[in-house]
Amino acid sequence: MAPKVSPSCRLVFCLLISAAVLRPGLGWYTVNSAYGDTIVMPCRLDVPQNLMFGKWKYEKPDGSPVFIAFRSSTKKSVQYDDVPEYKDRLSLSENYTLYINNAKISDEKRFVCMLVTEDNVFEAPTLVKVFKQPSKPEIINKAPYLETEQLKKLGDCISRDSYPDGNITWYRNGKVLQPLTGEVSILFKKEIDPVTQLYTMTSSLEYKTTKADIQMPFTCSVTYYGPSGQKTIHSEQTVFDIYYPTEQVAIQVLPPKNAIKEGDNITLQCLGNGNPPPEEFMFYLPGQPEGIRSSNTYTLTDVRRNATGDYKCSLIDKKSMIASTAITVHYLDLSLNPSGEVTKQIGDTLPVSCTISASRNATVVWMKDNIRLRSSPSFSSLHYQDAGNYVCETALQEVEGLKKRESLTLIVEGKPQIKMTKKTDPSGLSKTIICHVEGFPKPAIQWTITGSGSVINQTEESPYINGRYYSKIIISPEENVTLTCTAENQLERTVNSLNVSAISIPEHDEADDISDENREKVNDQAKLIVGIVVGLLLAALVAGVVYWLYMKKSKTASKHVNKDLGNMEENKKLEENNHKTEA
Repeated sequence: MAPKVSPSCRLVFCLLISAAVLRPGLGWYTVNSAYGDTIVMPCRLDVPQNLMFGKWKYEKPDGSPVFIAFRSSTKKSVQYDDVPEYKDRLSLSENYTLYINNAKISDEKRFVCMLVTEDNVFEAPTLVKVFKQPSKPEIINKAPYLETEQLKKLGDCISRDSYPDGNITWYRNGKVLQPLTGEVSILFKKEIDPVTQLYTMTSSLEYKTTKADIQMPFTCSVTYYGPSGQKTIHSEQTVFDIYYPTEQVAIQVLPPKNAIKEGDNITLQCLGNGNPPPEEFMFYLPGQPEGIRSSNTYTLTDVRRNATGDYKCSLIDKKSMIASTAITVHYLDLSLNPSGEVTKQIGDTLPVSCTISASRNATVVWMKDNIRLRSSPSFSSLHYQDAGNYVCETALQEVEGLKKRESLTLIVEGKPQIKMTKKTDPSGLSKTIICHVEGFPKPAIQWTITGSGSVINQTEESPYINGRYYSKIIISPEENVTLTCTAENQLERTVNSLNVSAISIPEHDEADDISDENREKVNDQAKLIVGIVVGLLLAALVAGVVYWLYMKKSKTASKHVNKDLGNMEENKKLEENNHKTEA
């Protein structure tokens, strides 16, 4: 039970001193925060109904309290104490959760949430821990070179701004280096910034190198503790020069790439495994027995396919020490026939071929007007819809940037063709006359009335698609008229006429023109019907032959059948007479 406060001591100050109660079950509570983040400390107390106000404080090292925030339960107002290190950094919510932004190392304290009623003061302590991830370690003060069989300082590994401090580890080719007398010496030190209280760790490595350390990467790491536990950050790798005589040479291509194609520049680099490295080498090119003296690099520009082969290099004074590498120069040729702009007439035949020659299997893709085709185009009889921009594109998937493409712009021309149709409106008040035209270039359509020569300008045209479109007029003739549709392009002028009866005279409507797709369907249906009719005719012919043979056999037996039928009639009459006599 919380202690009772005498009526004479109702001041808040008295309450805070004499009635502080640590809520049962609320032990130490730790909040971990990253440096620079916002520290969030919930009060962890149930808010009593008779709450007067809530306060937060922290404790100094000597245990004395420093109040930092106050919130009234009635006025809902928040007041922050004048504590310089927390100026403009505090925020107290309605549920008395305290927020401290821009977490610092100095915020590692014991904070206490206090809820005050008229009779009691309840407290919930919170311990704040602040962590700062150190900077990525880097190797500085690197030795310009290392000499075999000598213990020499390799460099310093440094990591800054850590809290708490961390440990530094050295690695050779990914394996941890441990101190070993005469071969590995490691010296570690740490410093603390008096202002930020952050640590800087430095580790110096002395190392006795051997030839096995050639091209071996050295790295270091820093291990530290954060809000979620222990973590490690590694430095970039560093490779040191090892001084010793050359015992082997190697050749390589610069820059390294998976594949070389025609037009590339190739730089050959010859290296000796000694240090200092040799300054000059002999380079041997395919088909050239005599070597070329050069520095450690030799460049070939704009290579062609005949540059494929083995490339070698050796020391100047020791040609038996030689190295080689095989280089393949990839190529890709494409020939499109025909190509460029081609103009053909409708119905013509146009063979198209795209020939590929390559150092490897190449992929081929056909495009028409930027749409991929399922197969290569073939034109046995050109249609208007065949016109367009065709592209044959090929590539070697394994060779970056090796692509070829050629294009064919196909133009399909045709003289204007006309078909006229008419249709009476269901209301009987007007007639629609349509002039269907196909041709390319797009024919111009003109309507005239035969006889008077009057031009009809009020027309409606459809879009021009695949060499086709139509022009439509709506009229209500009071007498019979003849309409003329004229279609003209650069190839020809075509004229067609149609007689139209007066609106009062009924006449047979003509069907509209059908599309290519529907025409193909109709043709397919017609072929099916013809097949069925031919099948029925053959079946009828067979049935007729069978029937004729049957009738021929029937004539021979007809006499016997008639005789038998006569006898049957006589017997029937006799039986009838007998019945009459008995009656």
